[in-house]
Amino acid sequence: MILFGPPGAGKGSQAPKIVDVLGIPQLSTGDMLRAAVAAGTDVGKQAQGVMASGGLVSDELVVSIIRERITEPDCRGGFILDGFPRTAKMLDEMLQASGDAVTLVLALEVPDEVLTERICGRRESTSAAAQRRGRRLRRPPPPSPAQTMLDDETSEPLMQRADDTEEALKTRLSAYHEQTVPILAHYEPSGAVKRVDANKAPAEVWAAIESSLPTAVAK
Repeated sequence: MILFGPPGAGKGSQAPKIVDVLGIPQLSTGDMLRAAVAAGTDVGKQAQGVMASGGLVSDELVVSIIRERITEPDCRGGFILDGFPRTAKMLDEMLQASGDAVTLVLALEVPDEVLTERICGRRESTSAAAQRRGRRLRRPPPPSPAQTMLDDETSEPLMQRADDTEEALKTRLSAYHEQTVPILAHYEPSGAVKRVDANKAPAEVWAAIESSLPTAVAK
């Protein structure tokens, strides 16, 4: 299964529920890349060299890292891929070699203007303890950037992440659309793509997601 969702679509809150229902791991290509580098695997060493020089890790290396990771026991029943190499065909060929295939591509969809409101209005606590708790609020920004916003519960100062600005979000959304549209088009003829309107209340979004999951394993 491949999981898609632009920043602010709610993927972070919905993905753990999918993992719980299906009983298979969620694999982030970024996390796998960092883990391979930390573990000092052959593929990790190659990736480390590219990253150290400021280069872009190739699809071949990304697919190799996925290939290594899915041989582990927790992936025997399948896996959820969060993040994707730019070449879907390359992933398909790798999976076919082991008798596997992409059977579901779940895309959480939210209009860009709604994402801008969600993301640019987010503030996080500046305290380490609150950040560990995942404390994040969505609210309108203060009238002036110089004004400090305080947490309603703890009165701790709130800050805006550097990549939660409108300018940064435009870049992130542009990259997302450029990278995902071709992949969705690649898998749509097979019927694997399921689009979910994520511009709804979280419970409604989850109901739509749950109805899209494989009935053989969904609870």
